[in-house]
Amino acid sequence: MEKKLDVIDLLLKLLSSKSVTPDDGGLLSYIENYLADFEATWVNEGGVKNLFLTKKFAEGEHLCFAGHVDVVPAGEGWETNPFIPVIKEGMIYARGTQDMKSGVAAFVQAMRECQNFKGRLSLLLTSDEEGDGTYGTQIVLKHLKAIDLLPDYCIIAEPTCEEVFGDAIKIGRRGSINGYLTLKGKQGHAAYPEKAINPIHDIAPVLSAIAAYELDNGDDNFAPSKMVITDIRAGMEVTNVTPHSLKAMFNVRNSTKTSQASIEKYIAEKFHGLNYELELQQGSYPFVTNRDSLIVNTLRDAIRDITGVETKLSTAGGTSDGRHIAPYGIEVVEFGVINDRIHGLNERTSIKEVESLYKIFVKIVERF
Repeated sequence: MEKKLDVIDLLLKLLSSKSVTPDDGGLLSYIENYLADFEATWVNEGGVKNLFLTKKFAEGEHLCFAGHVDVVPAGEGWETNPFIPVIKEGMIYARGTQDMKSGVAAFVQAMRECQNFKGRLSLLLTSDEEGDGTYGTQIVLKHLKAIDLLPDYCIIAEPTCEEVFGDAIKIGRRGSINGYLTLKGKQGHAAYPEKAINPIHDIAPVLSAIAAYELDNGDDNFAPSKMVITDIRAGMEVTNVTPHSLKAMFNVRNSTKTSQASIEKYIAEKFHGLNYELELQQGSYPFVTNRDSLIVNTLRDAIRDITGVETKLSTAGGTSDGRHIAPYGIEVVEFGVINDRIHGLNERTSIKEVESLYKIFVKIVERF
């Protein structure tokens, strides 16, 4: 077993590894050895390493901590080496401090120090959350289902807080639908517009009806599903030829009230009479955990005890591996440090946040 560290020492160890997707940088083996009292299962495929650790303390509920050790590339322009953590004025600077090695360090340390639990405790870590994720968390879940070892509850330690540590828990996520639209026309000379069909002119009066349009009204859990245009292009970058076709792309972060079918219907109404093709791809599906769930209330109570903050329940933001976990009937929540510099230059988090996150996870393990 690896020498016991405190949570900050453990975080510094994790940050010192250049674990850029899908390379785990040796961290999964290190964590396996650090939690040597837990039974290890490796599910590796497609060049991706995934680790599941579990320990049954007693008959009871199965709680799983989940996350990823991989990080996005650092990029140019850092003030320090992104893979040599630097501590300055109570802050730790390195790639992955917020997303999400702070969360991994916090729950790994809490699990290491757990002496008693009222059921089964486990950990699920992947090295490909920031990439395609094809061979990440979802294949581990398939394996766990096959061996009847799916958890009842799951905490993902993604960075969720917005302004103050403790101010937000994710109880779900919106889905993501990508749209690819081709509007067909007839190429011609700009001097004879009557002899051509200009798709730019055709889409112009429609744009105001689709750009930033809210497809539903949202509800207590989700903001309205909004159509966001991400790209429009046509023509040959000349002034005397009208284009043959126009291509547009859009994204909808959808609630449970909006689906591919409803988007297709709306586009059909607005583009009625025009010659177009539409392709929709569902990147992820929306999910939400009951606000009165045991895991939600336990987490909120622990946050209040450690920080004094009354946390809000949110579904905002992008996608996470929760989209793979929730469909199995697992009640999943996300909680971690402030997320103001995720994927950015000079990513950093505070020592105080990481220590508080660790204390919160310790309380959850004690009370669950």
